[in-house]
Amino acid sequence: MLGLPSLHAMAAMAITVAMFVAFARGRMSVEIISLLTIAVIAVGLYFFPLEGARPTDGLQLAFGGFGHYALITICSLMILGRGLVVTGALDPAARLLERVFKFNLQLGLLISLLLAFFLSMAVNDTPVLVLLLPIFVALAARGAMPASKTLIPLNAAVLIGGMATTIGTSTNILVVSIAVDLGMPQMGVFHYTPIVLVAALVALPYLWLVMPRLLGDNRVETSHENRQFHTRLRIGSNSDFLGEDISQIMHRLPKDIKLLEVPKGPLQPQQKLQISGTHEALEDAVRILKGELAPSWVLDRIRRESVNQAQDMTVVEMTVTADSRLIGRTLPTSGIADLYGVAILGIHRPERLIGGHEQLSDTGDLRIAEGDVVLAMGLPADLQGFARADSLLMLEGARELPRKSEALLSAVIMFVSVFTASIGVFPIAISALAGAILMFLTGCVKFDRVGRALSAKVIVLVAASIAVGRVVLESGAAAWLGEALSLGLQVLPPAGVLAAIMLFVTLLTNFASNATAATVGTPIAFNIATQLGLPAEPLILAVLFGCNLCYATPIAYQTNMLIMTEGNYEFRDYIRTGVPLVLLMVTTLSLLLVISYGM
Repeated sequence: MLGLPSLHAMAAMAITVAMFVAFARGRMSVEIISLLTIAVIAVGLYFFPLEGARPTDGLQLAFGGFGHYALITICSLMILGRGLVVTGALDPAARLLERVFKFNLQLGLLISLLLAFFLSMAVNDTPVLVLLLPIFVALAARGAMPASKTLIPLNAAVLIGGMATTIGTSTNILVVSIAVDLGMPQMGVFHYTPIVLVAALVALPYLWLVMPRLLGDNRVETSHENRQFHTRLRIGSNSDFLGEDISQIMHRLPKDIKLLEVPKGPLQPQQKLQISGTHEALEDAVRILKGELAPSWVLDRIRRESVNQAQDMTVVEMTVTADSRLIGRTLPTSGIADLYGVAILGIHRPERLIGGHEQLSDTGDLRIAEGDVVLAMGLPADLQGFARADSLLMLEGARELPRKSEALLSAVIMFVSVFTASIGVFPIAISALAGAILMFLTGCVKFDRVGRALSAKVIVLVAASIAVGRVVLESGAAAWLGEALSLGLQVLPPAGVLAAIMLFVTLLTNFASNATAATVGTPIAFNIATQLGLPAEPLILAVLFGCNLCYATPIAYQTNMLIMTEGNYEFRDYIRTGVPLVLLMVTTLSLLLVISYGM
């Protein structure tokens, strides 16, 4: 006869449910809910400590998440990803996938999901997502599918792939190890892979076609339109298109690029093309033609000062006000580069100001007018001095240029961190922390910019989830739930037994941790198999699968938290997309286990 749970166990379950409800309702921010949860646990265990514990032990349990290795790992991985982004290391991979997405969005997403799935079969889930995450953030910035529509499906594909082999995740290894300790034979790396492959075939259409439709476009859009900047692009001396006619290469340029004047004859080194386009299109045109948007001497000067002063180059848009001395001048006569060390990459003219020929100089240069928006590049101090002296209004949305000189170095640091973790040389916490330190020491990530890589929401959420997981385990709530489960399974058919075990472990995984679910669930499943006269292996596999079905909450697994900030997700996004996937996988895997083991 099952007795009532202890008061501590009931309190732990109540706190877990209350936190879930608060997250799901979304009336308070994630940070406030997380901090309140930690505070309730700390105060409660201080005045009502666990059996055999001191009041101060409860404080350590509640606040221990802030120093937990899992939080250190997640923060380190965020810094590693930031290093790849700010150095532009993943731009080539992003451009390659961008071509696929431009050809067909659905095909691009399908290829990405398959890539994530198969990579995570051999490499631990977290390194795989860390590698892919910056690529898809860059893709979203380049106009492909929004990150909010791709990252949750991508994360789910990684988690399903990691479930397919015993080395896919550390949780799989833990379950298999506990099973061996209980007297079961050792499972090979691909022991149950066919079962997961079939389940993945069922889940893939949901990830590919349904999940993105359940997710909104969470991009933070700017209020202005995509401005078209007029500029002169200087053809590089090492361009691959020298000697060719412009009409032959127009299809290679971004679609937003327009020729304002068609040049005659083949392209020559340092020839100037009068073009217009968005900032992103101009950057792509510069890369393709290996050219420049401003005189090379001023660009070289800015780059040298950037290295000497250890400051990032910045591109910002500025509006010309009525008091500016630039009104009526052209760029060559403005002296901006000589006076301030700032390069003007282009000029945007609002449609209401576009008029007659008086706006052009005798040389065909555009005369600057009130209301024009100039695209300026330089160091932050120089740009601010330019704006003050010449009466320009700096607009929001300044963007730091990638430090491409450190791109290879940041890629090597990331590769070594991921590789050493994936083959087991170091735990992921050690390799990620070492990689983050190297990112700082080598200048790939600036110390004063680390706040941009980290998310306060993720930090307090991780700390709260660790505290909840510990109190659920140490209060006896998890053990009591397992005993209650075993008593109710005697009347169910084998498929129902497997599904119930899987759902129980999934519940623990999504609200406590994978390790807790594996530690509690594996012995329970083994005992249930003995009591009901069922083969133990499929029940152990039900535990293993359940530990990996961590899609329904962001606190279920560290990769869920890694994508939370980049996708601008809310707690309800995980519930809306994850719960159907959990039910689909539980049903499919339970039936496949029954069929595979002849139950």
